[in-house]
Amino acid sequence: MLGDILLINELHKAAAQSLLEVVTADREKKLSQDPNYKYIIAISGESGAGKSELSHSLALLLKGLNIRVKVIHADNYYGVPPLLRKEWRIEQGLNVIGPNEYDWDLLHKNIREFKEDMIARIPCIDIIPEQTDELITDFQKINLLIVDGLYAIKANEVDLRIFIELTYKETKMMQLMRGKEEVDEFRSKILEREHVGVMSLRPLANIIINKNYDVVIEKMD
Repeated sequence: MLGDILLINELHKAAAQSLLEVVTADREKKLSQDPNYKYIIAISGESGAGKSELSHSLALLLKGLNIRVKVIHADNYYGVPPLLRKEWRIEQGLNVIGPNEYDWDLLHKNIREFKEDMIARIPCIDIIPEQTDELITDFQKINLLIVDGLYAIKANEVDLRIFIELTYKETKMMQLMRGKEEVDEFRSKILEREHVGVMSLRPLANIIINKNYDVVIEKMD
């Protein structure tokens, strides 16, 4: 997202360092079977849990190993544009809030374009005017894709799914500091509905980042 504020701290850096060994080992295993294998990581968690901060920290460490990384934000893939989303949710009711709000067809198209070394157009929300722009990127030059977002680990073709356990109730200060959305009564109801949707995806995770930001391996393929 353009205009987003990242509040990276030592917990994010330490978790990224712990993840690095897991990621590189799993990726090397895939590369031994296919030298051109293009690896995908997805990171999910609630608002303010540190998805973008963790993605950025991990991407920098991978870059240090000469692995070219692109981070894309699944929260850019909402079907309803930012300026219309609140009104749409009010009209449709809170039950519409959840993974089905994403344009999964577009996200999966961009993931396939990464896999196939294509030039792609990906959505990018500019936070200040609240509009969706388009970013053109050449995936041929990218070795590894990180997809982060509330529901990112639900995406297809992901090699490693990471879930951050912190809930919106525990990240209120982070939400206020980032200031992406006004926190009012309706926003609180949205956060509760998102909480339900995000938590439903936890069983998909290979790795859990617990509430202390420790890295816990749940299962590896």
